[in-house]
Amino acid sequence: MYKNLAATLVAACFFAPALAQIAPATPAKIPAPLKIGFVYVTPVLAAGWTRQHEDGRKAVEAALGARVQTTAVDNVAEGADAERVIRDLARTGHQLIFTTSFGYMEPTLKVAQDFPGVKFESITGYKTAPNVATANARYYEGRYLAGIAAGRMTQTGVAGYVAGFPIPEVLQGINAFTLGMRSVNAKAVVKVVWLNAWFDAPRERDAAMTLFDQGADVLSFHTATNAVMVAAQERGKLAVAYHSDMRNVAPDAQIVAVTHQWGSYYTRRVRAVLDGSWQSGDVWGGVREGMIRVGDFGSKVPTGVQQEVLLRQRDLSEGRLHPFRAGAVAVCDNAGHVVIAPGQMLTDAQILQMNWLVEGVQGRVSQ
Repeated sequence: MYKNLAATLVAACFFAPALAQIAPATPAKIPAPLKIGFVYVTPVLAAGWTRQHEDGRKAVEAALGARVQTTAVDNVAEGADAERVIRDLARTGHQLIFTTSFGYMEPTLKVAQDFPGVKFESITGYKTAPNVATANARYYEGRYLAGIAAGRMTQTGVAGYVAGFPIPEVLQGINAFTLGMRSVNAKAVVKVVWLNAWFDAPRERDAAMTLFDQGADVLSFHTATNAVMVAAQERGKLAVAYHSDMRNVAPDAQIVAVTHQWGSYYTRRVRAVLDGSWQSGDVWGGVREGMIRVGDFGSKVPTGVQQEVLLRQRDLSEGRLHPFRAGAVAVCDNAGHVVIAPGQMLTDAQILQMNWLVEGVQGRVSQ
C-alpha cells in the first residue's frame, strides 16, 4: 500500500507543473461600445430630412452591432438649446457626435473647444476644428435631375418651389432645378416662396396651395416635412419628393424623389473612430459617392422620361454632366448678369458662395 502511495505522490509532483500550465486563462476584457450621439432638428417622421439621418443611425447599428451604442435626440431647436443637448452628450461619454443641421454649426464648435477628446461631425456646416469635421451632400445634383423630370411632365411650363432659408445650399438647389427644367423646356419658369423656416407643415402646405393657384402644376421644395407632397396629391398636381421617397402619401403626385443616403458615410466615419484613423476634414459627396440618389418614379411618369433621368444621372456620376457648366451660351442670373461664362463651369468655392437666382426663377434671394 505504501509503495503505491509513494508512486502516486511522485506522479502528482511530476505532473503538477503541466497541470498549472493548462489552467484556464483569464477571459479577455470586452471593450466598451463606442457611444455615438445624433442630434436632429425635427421630430423623426415617416419621411424627410431627419428620417434619412435616422436611417443612417440604424445603418451604423446594423453594420457594427455591439461595438457601438447610439443615442438620438430629436426636435432640438437651433441655438442655445442645441448647445445644451450637444454638451450633455459630450458629458455623458459620447465619443462621436453627429449634429445634423446648419444651425448647429456654431454650438458644435463651442462645445468641441471644451471637449477636445470628443469627435464631432457638423452635417451641412462649413467650419472645421481639430476635433470637428464637416460633411454635406451635393443636393444640387439631384435637383438638376429632378428638374429634367419636371420639365418633361409640366403642362403649364410653370413650377413652384417652397424654400426654407436663402442660404447657398438652398439657392444651389433652386438654380439647379431651374437649369435642369429649362434644359428640356427652354421657356419654363420657377416661382419661389420663402418660408424662413425649415419645419412648419401648415405654412409649407399654404405655400404649395398658393403656387398651385398661381399656375404651377409641379412643385419642388426644400423644407423638412411632406406637406408639399400631400398638397399636390390633394390638388391632383405633381411634385418632386425631397429627402425621402414619399409615394406613401403622394402615390399619384410624386414624379421622382431626390433622396439623401447617410448610412455609408456614417458607418465609415464610425469605423475610423474605432480603428483610430479618424481625422477632421470636409466631405462634399454627391451621386458619384452614393450620397445622393434620384429614383422612385411615380406611376404617371412615362418610361421614356424615367430612362432619360437615369441616363443623365449616370452622366453626372461619370463626370460627363455638371449642373453648373455653361454651354455655348452664357448662364445669367434673373437680373440679367452673366454668372457662368460660355464654356465655363463653376468651381466648388463659387458654388458654396452662391448668392443669386438663375434666369427663369421668379423671386428674389430674400424677401
